[in-house]
Amino acid sequence: MASDRVSRFTGPARRLHGQAFRSLQDPNFRKYFLGQAVSVIGTWMQRVAQDWLVLSITGSGVALGICAALQFGPMLVLGLWGGAIVDRVDRHKLIVITQAIQAALAVVLATVTLLGVVELWMVYGLALALGLVTVLDNPGRQALLGEMVKPADYVNAQALNSVVHNGGRLVGPAIAGLLIATAGTGVAFVVNAISFIGVLVALLRMDRSALRSVPYSGPKRGLAREGLRYVLAQPDLRAALVLVTVVAVFGQNFRVVLPLMADSTFHGGAAAYGYLMGAVGLGAVLGALFSAVRSTATSWAMWLACVAFGVVSLIAAISPTLMVAYLAMVLVGFANIVFSTLSRTVLLLGSDRSMHGRVMALHGLLFLGSTPIGAPLLGWVCEVAGAPVGFLVAGGTALLGALVVARQLLRTTPEGVPEGGPEVPPDP
Repeated sequence: MASDRVSRFTGPARRLHGQAFRSLQDPNFRKYFLGQAVSVIGTWMQRVAQDWLVLSITGSGVALGICAALQFGPMLVLGLWGGAIVDRVDRHKLIVITQAIQAALAVVLATVTLLGVVELWMVYGLALALGLVTVLDNPGRQALLGEMVKPADYVNAQALNSVVHNGGRLVGPAIAGLLIATAGTGVAFVVNAISFIGVLVALLRMDRSALRSVPYSGPKRGLAREGLRYVLAQPDLRAALVLVTVVAVFGQNFRVVLPLMADSTFHGGAAAYGYLMGAVGLGAVLGALFSAVRSTATSWAMWLACVAFGVVSLIAAISPTLMVAYLAMVLVGFANIVFSTLSRTVLLLGSDRSMHGRVMALHGLLFLGSTPIGAPLLGWVCEVAGAPVGFLVAGGTALLGALVVARQLLRTTPEGVPEGGPEVPPDP
């Protein structure tokens, strides 16, 4: 009897494990996954250290916002064209190059910081250079995932990629906070530069003959405009991008709000900032695992995730103690990554496969490129009214955006993207 009960329990557990991690059966994706897991930790360490470096130089929330704007501004201006370029080159070679450049930029920032000659304009310049690389790196990595795994596993690969990214957000900031407090920001930049070795080794060890490369039909003018017209003509895609824009502009500027909250609201210093970012990462990892077992998404599920993000952001705004703020950040991270994963999935399932590259480039433009608008604005709001007001703005705008989109979804179809989505084509 006991063995029967164990069997009834372990059977569904094994199926759930297989469903959540099915993309790792592909050797190329497994190598990329492990290499990225190392690199992303260093990336988040650098983000926290860079923010703290800017804050230590200037003491200004606006300066934090400007730095974030420089890093993500190129995506806003060049994002659609970056996606078009990605569709015309060898994506594997492109990502090797962009990752190597990012490693070199980390080395430069580490050098000027450790030598004690770093100035604000240097940090701004390196942030801008990193942003220019991201214009190609971000859509390139998204497209490369589609070459590594079968079409039926694309959503799962995206979710597992989110697990890696947010696992780094969990571990990296906490390590960075301790390193900054004990050894200084320069050491964190050194660790990030070293961490790129992991992903570069993984990329170079891939079996390129097994990649499911998409044939390129040749140059064609107007690809970016065609993709924009396509999305605007689809109500569900349009609704998804409206919510993505609202949440990205007002809700996801954690790197601006949290340093000020740690320093000015709770007087916790760099370690508190690292732990707050780590709490967001913990929630995001849980949210990514929650999303990984799904095979599809609906517009209404995405809408509910946006509402949940708005509510937990309002809870974060009224956190009375640092411990409560940590717990609130876990909820914020969970709701944020579920919304992000579902919005990407709605865009994929609701669009033709021939448009996926441009649709996801438009998503990246709004998701990352909106930071130059939201980051300085939220930095100014937090300086004038206090860091918690940043979360009031995030929660209020998310709920307002959800209200507007609900009316649009009700006018089109009550079910959004049909459960199961369009038929997935067989793997070539």
